[in-house]
Amino acid sequence: MSSFVLQFLNGLTSASTLFMVAAGLSLIFGITRVLNFAHGSMYMLGIYLAYSAIGAFSVGGVLTPVAFWGGILCAAVLVGMVGALVELTVLRRVYRSPELFQLLATFGVVLLTKDLVLWFWGPEDLLGPRAPGLGGAVEILGSPFPEYDLFLIVVGPLILGLLWLLLHSTRWGLLIRAATQDREMAAALGINQKLLFTSTFALGAFLAGLGGALQIPREPAQHFLDFTVIVDAFVVVVVGGMGSIPGAFLAALLIGEVKALCIGIGEIGAFGFGISLPKLTLVVESLVMAAVLIFRPWGLMGRALAVLPDAGEARPLLARNTAATRMAGVAIVAALAITPAFANQYSLVLLVDILIFALFAASLHFLMGPSGMASFGHAAYFGLGAYAAALAFKQAGLPMEISILVGPLVAVLAALSFGWFCVRLSGVYLAMLTLAFAQITWSVIYQWDGFTGGSNGLVGVWPAPWLSGRISYFYLVLLLCGGAVLILRRIIFSPFGYALRACRDSPMRAAAIGINVSRFQWMAFLVAGGFAGLAGALFAFSKGSISPEVLAIGQSVDGLVMVLLGGVQTISGPLVGAAVFTWLQELVARHIDYWRALLGMIIIVIVVAFPHGIVGQLFSRNRAKE
Repeated sequence: MSSFVLQFLNGLTSASTLFMVAAGLSLIFGITRVLNFAHGSMYMLGIYLAYSAIGAFSVGGVLTPVAFWGGILCAAVLVGMVGALVELTVLRRVYRSPELFQLLATFGVVLLTKDLVLWFWGPEDLLGPRAPGLGGAVEILGSPFPEYDLFLIVVGPLILGLLWLLLHSTRWGLLIRAATQDREMAAALGINQKLLFTSTFALGAFLAGLGGALQIPREPAQHFLDFTVIVDAFVVVVVGGMGSIPGAFLAALLIGEVKALCIGIGEIGAFGFGISLPKLTLVVESLVMAAVLIFRPWGLMGRALAVLPDAGEARPLLARNTAATRMAGVAIVAALAITPAFANQYSLVLLVDILIFALFAASLHFLMGPSGMASFGHAAYFGLGAYAAALAFKQAGLPMEISILVGPLVAVLAALSFGWFCVRLSGVYLAMLTLAFAQITWSVIYQWDGFTGGSNGLVGVWPAPWLSGRISYFYLVLLLCGGAVLILRRIIFSPFGYALRACRDSPMRAAAIGINVSRFQWMAFLVAGGFAGLAGALFAFSKGSISPEVLAIGQSVDGLVMVLLGGVQTISGPLVGAAVFTWLQELVARHIDYWRALLGMIIIVIVVAFPHGIVGQLFSRNRAKE
């Protein structure tokens, strides 16, 4: 009994921290409609700054309450200032850009922040001191429980109360609520939106920094905290309802307690996969999010207004290519075909990667462009295609040629089941449900040691003897990826593709003329999943091994970055974006120690210079001239 009580209290402690981070993220989205991917970086900065500030305030190495709590507050304030600086220097320059590209700008900030932290604090984990006066434990039902954790349990409701007072008892809160309800009307009434946006970003970053700083006695400062926390924060915000502070608090309690319950029950087998309930804590928030969104599409306390903005200010045009564009395409394919005559082995490997990721990005673009559905979990199909091909080759003993076909088939089956649920949602809720399914899939593969190899993955996945040479495999990838992209283009300009765009542009009118919107969008999931699975199968045989990272959120984010870098408005956009991103990542990582920072700055510059993506910007200019 005491263990369950202690786990219940642990759940409350985790919920308090989750709420502080999610409340800031919810505030920022409610006002600016920016999905701030850099919010997890603010949390990470908070814990690192708290470590340094507490040390700086300690006189002669003696830790006092003033030094500890002063360091915590100083760290949170500094993070708030960093948030304001990010809004002023980066996001303010791209507010007129399509709002999904603002998400891309915040991803650049993530990369930049990660390497700045690595440069300043080094690669080692940093564990801070215990809080003065709260370093002991109290006995609860005969078991000790940390006093500091009891303090954190109180902090969450206290922050909720203070935020409620701020939003309902001050003029600034009134302006925030007005802008949340109707941003255009608030601007028409003369509200200074620039000041409102900056102050909101500062407050949101302050809350994230405070949540991180308060964790310094409980966990070490680590470099992967930004990705871990941002996923949890997005889940809490979506489950609670985008823009709802009470909803975020309720969702944080729900997720915190469910995770604690999984640990408290103890290890028991589940589903025949050898996955125990404690291990389900890796993905339990995704299971909760999927369940909530399936039965309550706008979260526990959300509204239908929280939709993901379009990828462009106008809908992607996707006009047919001109004769000059077709000639350019033929020239590029011809150049690739003769590349092996003068390229070295390294160049061929890089070109194979570019071709594979170009197909992966094109499949994601098929969802985002003509279908109008953003996906944050597209790596699920890429990874399932890779694992299906590898397992067919290794476990079933099928020839490599047949195994490659198994990959897209399994990916289509996954899209068949996942898409059935996803098309019933829209906007950010649809995108987050795709992320939930991807995380669930990753968890199963990561923990199913006996079948998938678990965290070690699978090795020895090599092409057939006639394709063992780099040149032979390059031509196979060029043929399959090039042919797949042409098929995708043909589908986009087929009656099915035009019907998809009708569902995207005006679902009600499409339904009125007899188009089954959900069915067409579901079919779009199957097409996109199948081609992503083909890319994954080719990737597995190109590397000779496969690991769970191919299904992780980082892979999905990379695909999203590729599409947005090139631009959603044209078919060639994701191809160019994949080539630029893959080449930049490989080039910078090979020659520069802090390559993430440079890559992040390059992404930010590209977003500012090309607010519709590289190809999309050129396409928009040409349309403007016409």
